[in-house]
Amino acid sequence: MDVSITAGPAFAMGTVTLPAGGSVRVEAGAMAMTRGDIEIETSTRGGFMAGLKRTFGGESFFVNDFHSGSGGQVGVTATLPGDMAKVTLAGDTALMVQSGSWSASDPDVEVDSKWGGGKAFFSGEGLILLRCSGAGDLLMSSYGAIIATELAAGETMTLDTGHVVAFDETVQYTVRKAGSWKSTLLGGEGLVTDFTGPGRVWLQTRSSVDLIGWIKRVNPQRSGSDR
Repeated sequence: MDVSITAGPAFAMGTVTLPAGGSVRVEAGAMAMTRGDIEIETSTRGGFMAGLKRTFGGESFFVNDFHSGSGGQVGVTATLPGDMAKVTLAGDTALMVQSGSWSASDPDVEVDSKWGGGKAFFSGEGLILLRCSGAGDLLMSSYGAIIATELAAGETMTLDTGHVVAFDETVQYTVRKAGSWKSTLLGGEGLVTDFTGPGRVWLQTRSSVDLIGWIKRVNPQRSGSDR
């Protein structure tokens, strides 16, 4: 996938250049621009259950495949301001992507969902991670800038759960309190995730969970009696 990322790390847009006969799969609503010979095909891609599983992972029920007969471009953006990164999957290991960070990929990359169980539930990141597998390129987005880290075997890295973008399936992870229950409840740190290599981990420099919390503090919802 030929991708040019511009306007990052604050307001990144990924421009995918399609050759004659080329295609790219894009998250519904992520397309910002098309140029040249581009046609769009909207589907659940895999049937009703596949689309339903994607909604559990924070993605749209439908996906859009953009095709080009003679060549063209598709510009892709994210909802929140931030960066984008292209990741190449070799087919030997899958990539686990947090809900909302998958933006586009080669048609040969399978975007599925995987139950995170209690670990993902208690981290506040929802019950499902997207599992991206196969051989090809993938474009993912973040809130804030993206920082990639390579963990050696046995090496551990700890992230606030709201800053996790993606990680290789070879990386093991556990969720725990940042400190004591007192610091968790009163210190504002909450829960963290320990990642243990080998494999790659991508983090974002801002947290959408913190953004939502800040909006609620400065603009609290009024009760029905106050209206």
